[in-house]
Amino acid sequence: IWNQELRDMVDTKNEQQDKENKELKKKVRELEKELLRKEKALAEAAALLVLKKKLNALTKENEDD
Repeated sequence: IWNQELRDMVDTKNEQQDKENKELKKKVRELEKELLRKEKALAEAAALLVLKKKLNALTKENEDD
């Protein structure tokens, strides 16, 4: 009897760990997706900043002429 109870306890523990692992993997996927979105937004902002600086430099050159 104690043998079966021990097996049941181990099985329950494994099921709980499997569920927790599944939830953690889902959370990791969500965080990776969010990080990728933020990296793209940051790259876009950096590109816009570079373009703005170039535009300012060009307009300043034209004003000097």
